Amino acid sequence: MPHLGINEITFLAQGLKWTLFLTAIGFAGGIVFGLVIALGRVAENRALRMAAAGWIAVFQGTPLLMQLFVVFFGLPLLGVNVSAWLAVAIALTAHASAFLGEIWRGAIQAIPKGQSEASHALGLHYRSRMFDIILPQALKISLPATVGFLVQLLKGTSLAAIVGFIELTRAGQIVSNQTYQPLFVFGLVGVLYFLMCWPLSHWGRRMEARLAQDPR
Repeated sequence: MPHLGINEITFLAQGLKWTLFLTAIGFAGGIVFGLVIALGRVAENRALRMAAAGWIAVFQGTPLLMQLFVVFFGLPLLGVNVSAWLAVAIALTAHASAFLGEIWRGAIQAIPKGQSEASHALGLHYRSRMFDIILPQALKISLPATVGFLVQLLKGTSLAAIVGFIELTRAGQIVSNQTYQPLFVFGLVGVLYFLMCWPLSHWGRRMEARLAQDPR
């Protein structure tokens, strides 16, 4: 029976911690900037719509791995030195903002136009219309897709190993090289990813089923 010592288990736990941390940073940043992108996509100003659409096209149309390389190796060429974890956090935030922005854009546009027109007729200004009426309903509609993207983002943090950052996957690789037990170590890493991702996926499916039953 393969055996891992306390040092190897602690090292894997540290990698797991950084995986969760990167996921949280990327998702939180994606929420903030994704909301800006979503509002830009539905803005009346054509320049804002085009800029938001361009951002989405770039980050949805290129691999996350390439985005990590551009941030990690490109910013130093501009005189901005960033650590590996900061580069990964920036890349994940930009990546998440594009996908979440498009998810929320679709949810906003799914709200019947009559509600926006009615609130406009009542004299509500843009902030009240959007944040008090439109966005709360759009958030409910977009929750399953948002949770689904969170699962993808969590798994995407494994690419941070490419730029030398030690998260769960990279920690597993290092432990595997030290113990010569790749099947057991990566099996354990896979189980850890499953234990993080499956509950989220199950939660997203339940929300989707609930919304299908009660679309209001």
